[in-house]
Amino acid sequence: MVVGTQVVERTVAGETRWAVDPAHSEVEFAVKHMMFSTVTGRFSDVSGTIVVDDASLGRSSVRVTIGAASIDTRDEKRDAHLRSADFFDVDRFPTLTFASTWVEAVAGDRYRVTGDLTIHGVTRNVTLGTTFNGEGVNPWGQAVRGYSAEVTINRKDFGLNWNVALEAGGVLVGDNVKIALDVQASREA
Repeated sequence: MVVGTQVVERTVAGETRWAVDPAHSEVEFAVKHMMFSTVTGRFSDVSGTIVVDDASLGRSSVRVTIGAASIDTRDEKRDAHLRSADFFDVDRFPTLTFASTWVEAVAGDRYRVTGDLTIHGVTRNVTLGTTFNGEGVNPWGQAVRGYSAEVTINRKDFGLNWNVALEAGGVLVGDNVKIALDVQASREA
């Protein structure tokens, strides 16, 4: 579990651990291009752990790691530029991470998950609107859960400042980035 920014690995009665399943999870983003269209993309390299404490939701936690080089916008030239020092600089900053500091119920199956998001070596506190989508057993007898979450960040808050001014006014790349996660996690033994 995460207490503040210190990670404490322990199991408590009523606490369950879930491993993010990268084959059944999506980390997607959307950002304005040329001020009037939207470019979407995803990261395929995602891993993490969700700890649910039924006795005290505030002690629950989420830790996710994303491989920055796994970015895919369906355009290899653009992806190479996004991997470069102009944006993610994947040679110096190979991962994006999120470590929760607090989980709270909103209503029904909706939650707020607050934590530290690190991109490009810069850490900022963000809150994800999160929904618990359900739990079941897959065909192999493994208990699984589904979650979705959303947050909008300003890329410049993370040092991702590259841009080009357009002749007609405005800029090539918008500042606000919408991030959406759909996660399936398997219960750990």
